[in-house]
Amino acid sequence: MLRAAFYELVLTISQGRLQSVFQAIGIFLIVQYLVGQFLGNGNKNASTTPTVPAFDDRVASGAEITNYNPIPQMIAPLWPMNTSLDISIYVGPSLIMPHLSSARKDSLVLEEKGFTLGDYKDTRQVDTTFKVPPEVQSNGTLWAHFYVSLEGYPLDPGAKDYDAAKAHHFFYPLNQVLLKKKVAKTRKLVGASEDENLDDEEPIGSGPTFSSYYHPNFTMSFIPDSGTQNYVNMHPAMRQYVHLEESGARDASGQNGWYYPILFVNTFWQLRDHMTELNSTVKELPLHIDLNNLPNWKFSLYASIGEGQKQTQKQAASGGPMPAAGDGSEFEVFKKILIDTNIYLLATTAIVTILHMIFEGLAFKSDISHWRNKKDNVGISFRTILANVFMQTVIFLYLVDNSDGTSWMILMGQGVGILLEAWKITKTVDVRIREAAPDSWLPYKVTFEDKHKLSETEEKTQEYDQIAFRYLSIVAVPLLGAYAVYSLLYETHKSWYSFIITTLVGSVYAYGFLMMVPSLYINYRLKSVAHMPAKAMTYKFLNTFIDDLFAFTIKMPTLHRLATLRDDVIFFVYIYQAWAYKVDHTRINEFGQGGDDEKVEEKLASKPVAAAPNGSTSAASATGTEKSRAKKRK
Repeated sequence: MLRAAFYELVLTISQGRLQSVFQAIGIFLIVQYLVGQFLGNGNKNASTTPTVPAFDDRVASGAEITNYNPIPQMIAPLWPMNTSLDISIYVGPSLIMPHLSSARKDSLVLEEKGFTLGDYKDTRQVDTTFKVPPEVQSNGTLWAHFYVSLEGYPLDPGAKDYDAAKAHHFFYPLNQVLLKKKVAKTRKLVGASEDENLDDEEPIGSGPTFSSYYHPNFTMSFIPDSGTQNYVNMHPAMRQYVHLEESGARDASGQNGWYYPILFVNTFWQLRDHMTELNSTVKELPLHIDLNNLPNWKFSLYASIGEGQKQTQKQAASGGPMPAAGDGSEFEVFKKILIDTNIYLLATTAIVTILHMIFEGLAFKSDISHWRNKKDNVGISFRTILANVFMQTVIFLYLVDNSDGTSWMILMGQGVGILLEAWKITKTVDVRIREAAPDSWLPYKVTFEDKHKLSETEEKTQEYDQIAFRYLSIVAVPLLGAYAVYSLLYETHKSWYSFIITTLVGSVYAYGFLMMVPSLYINYRLKSVAHMPAKAMTYKFLNTFIDDLFAFTIKMPTLHRLATLRDDVIFFVYIYQAWAYKVDHTRINEFGQGGDDEKVEEKLASKPVAAAPNGSTSAASATGTEKSRAKKRK
């Protein structure tokens, strides 16, 4: 039961479901507590688990066993802890190895004597190079042959005095066959010769392309504390590393056997970006090996999560339904952050990630609350909202067009931003579908109509908005045209669609902050920031500084990374305006905002009733007086 809960935990981690991870952790801890309560310190469990005797106490060879089971139920370590071992590793393209005495000397990549099984301080490191066999260059498998024996005993299975109870040989592939990443082919849309474009065209394929990849770093760990295991019920991720004793010996019951020390080839921290594609141009490869002992719980964790990721990648590569965690690229990014990021920067990033989630939620809540309660359009740049919808849609399309270099977290945040800006349009104006003019090509058109008759201040807001955008168009349109011509003549693109999206998003990233200027200009002409959603903007600006930190840790296109810095300029300008145009939040401002009317009503309701000189109460007159004062403040 406890082991099943643990495997459920590592499985959910490997699939990347954060909420399920916390649930699995809770279940694992509860199960662990219940097991401890009912089974005590393990004595009861030890009494019910069959005891496997030492290998030397096995049934003599040739003796008849009535209940012999070819698949053992319980297995115990063949060699005890603190045993000294000799290890040799050879590499080659074939599963069949000749006698070690006749093997090529350059195929021996590791030879260690007297390695102590169970001594966690005993670590060995080897750095070497080897020539790549022609078979491996042609998508063949590069096999590593492991020879392990008790210290002083022969390693070669072909030797006359070789003893299978004292030595062991097995093999493991060092290269991996992975789905080849599609390289986006780009070309010049104008001004390029036909030969150049033909060279850049991507060959048409009938399906996914696979290739052989090699990583130069390997951690090979013995698992000394694996103990007695239930071989039938072992997790497949761990069972693949278990090698049973070759003679098939059993204890007196005929049900239990023994296994050689587990040697775990740990590829968990191997990143795809650090791998080399094997082909005819690769003549020689480096190899770095770390040899050590690893606790059994770490082995279970690495093996389970690693196997889960391999299955996810296989399912995505085979064209099956996309798993919940995607094709494994998100987990690859997570591992890359852990490996390549400075520990202090990583700790800081973990803290600000929590702050980012909090501020983003608060900003969303405050922004929604502000727009839901807003009763007029004073200080609101409607053109800026439309421009924001357009620009964020362009950015989203650009991120999708470059989805191989973009985190899903970035895409999701961008999509939510588009929906929020579109909702703001419906709060500012009425969106209507009207019949088009008789000479129009389309039968209907979308119109934006004012929700009510505009006040004098709202009309001024529209006037200032038009002025700000007129000056912006004088600057932005020539810049956009110049950038489009330059990009068309000198840069390469995947297609005309990609050219349009890239050009637009380049202009948005470079000059997008100009679209934020109308709101600052309206603040300047109105000499007020009272109409601005102060709380929401504060939370958003705090998130801009967190985005600056994320820009150096999360995978995203370069233009999107640079664009995170532009909002800082707007932030400082807004800070100055908030300082210059003071707002008294305890009273209703000149735009009818702040100073909640409900609070006035609550005060009037709790005010004691005073008796008039004629004996009647003056509650009505008092109420009328207070309301008239409130109206004068407006």
